[in-house]
Amino acid sequence: MPPRVVAVDPVLGPLTCDALTKDFEVFQRAKGHRFSVDDVATAYVAFQALGGIPPKDALDLGCGLGSVLLHLAWKWPETRFVGVEAQELSFALVTKNLAHNQLPESRVRAFYGDLRDRAVYAEAVPAGGFALITGTPPYFPPDTAVDALDSQRAYARIEYRGGVEAYIEAAGHLLAEDGIFVLCGDARATPRVAKAAEEFRLCIHEETGIVAREGKPALFAVWTLRRNTLNAARPSARALVIRDAHGERAQEDRPSGLVAEENHREGGAEASEEPSGGQERRFGDSKTITNREALVPREEEKRRRLTGRHEE
Repeated sequence: MPPRVVAVDPVLGPLTCDALTKDFEVFQRAKGHRFSVDDVATAYVAFQALGGIPPKDALDLGCGLGSVLLHLAWKWPETRFVGVEAQELSFALVTKNLAHNQLPESRVRAFYGDLRDRAVYAEAVPAGGFALITGTPPYFPPDTAVDALDSQRAYARIEYRGGVEAYIEAAGHLLAEDGIFVLCGDARATPRVAKAAEEFRLCIHEETGIVAREGKPALFAVWTLRRNTLNAARPSARALVIRDAHGERAQEDRPSGLVAEENHREGGAEASEEPSGGQERRFGDSKTITNREALVPREEEKRRRLTGRHEE
């Protein structure tokens, strides 16, 4: 079933208005780039990485229409958020979504420009840097994917303005010494992430593979990075499984319907099933878990991700 159009914008075209959390909604282009499980997983891993404790300031690099930014703003009303986005249609949407959810600039502020140009958002960088930075860069280098005809989709999917390296470089300059950087990308990009992290005084603390169905390889990964002076140990790894081997939603009472199938390399420690703190705003309250199209990529969407092809 196609998404239900609620408005037609003269610039953005047909729009849907979709539940992101229990209280927040987002406008999305019906035929453009739309939020999915990678955004939900990035927000969830960021929340867990901080033990549910709200940071004073947080930055979302390449914030798109605002799905990660808004997820975390819903979880942490006390935090001041900053987003930066260079794609004009996505920036128009994040601006619209912040206004729609009644989030003033004193709480969440979005800047229009390339994240590699730190002068664009320099005025919003706190002294000492951000305690939390998130980023969901495109997955495909330009020479490995077929172009999307829609410009918003193309820039969300293909590394025209840089990939994980560009995001890591920005975070390397902006992260507080004791801060956490949560980055989402192609599960095969771990060597790229590790190499770029080393160049900018960062290292991988944990790698979370997101598995669409139990027994299948990870569709993508979420890396938690810290300053390399704080983390000398070998990074740990785990998997979050969305559906079990029978295709059933995997214990959807867990946050965002993502099951923590822990597989730590170090000591076999098991993480808590629920994020610490803030239980009145659990990720499990997110309506995303009831939206199969948003949370669980369809077979066609998985094919598109793996081949780089997008039907228009």
